Amino acid sequence: MKHEFRWKTAILGLFLVLSTACTSQYRNHGYVPPDEDLQNIVVGVDTRATVDDVVGPPTTGGVLSDGNYYYVRSRVRHYGALRPEVIDRQVLAVSFDQSDVVANIERFGLQDGQVVVLSRRVTDSSVEGNGFLRQVLGNIGRLDPSTLFN
Repeated sequence: MKHEFRWKTAILGLFLVLSTACTSQYRNHGYVPPDEDLQNIVVGVDTRATVDDVVGPPTTGGVLSDGNYYYVRSRVRHYGALRPEVIDRQVLAVSFDQSDVVANIERFGLQDGQVVVLSRRVTDSSVEGNGFLRQVLGNIGRLDPSTLFN
C-alpha cells in the first residue's frame, strides 16, 4: 500500500512538472510612454529638456549627432524548449531639430519593422586548437633577450 502511494505521488509530481514546462511565459522588456503623457508634448514647441521631464529619458539614443530618442518595448513569449518569439514590439521615435526642439513623434509596431541581417565579423584566431603548453613552447624562439632586462 505504501509503495503504491509513492508511485501515485511520483506520477502526479511528474505530471505537474510537465504541465508547467509547456506553459507559455511572457516577458516584457523596455518602456514606451503612454499616449496620455505624449499628449503633453507639442511638436515644434517643446524641447529635449521638456521631453526628459514629461516622459523621462529613453533607454536608447541615436548614434548620430542628432541624438534622437528611441523608446522600445518588447513582449517575448517563451514556450517550453522552443526558441523565444517576439509577439509585440513598440518603438517610439522622438526626433529633434538642430536647436533641440521636437520635430516629430512617430510610433512603430512589429508589423512596421523589417528583418535586419546582422553581419558577424569575427577575427580568425590562430590560437584555436593550440594547447597552453604548445603556445608557451612556441613563443620561446620569439623572445628577444635584450628586452628582458631593461
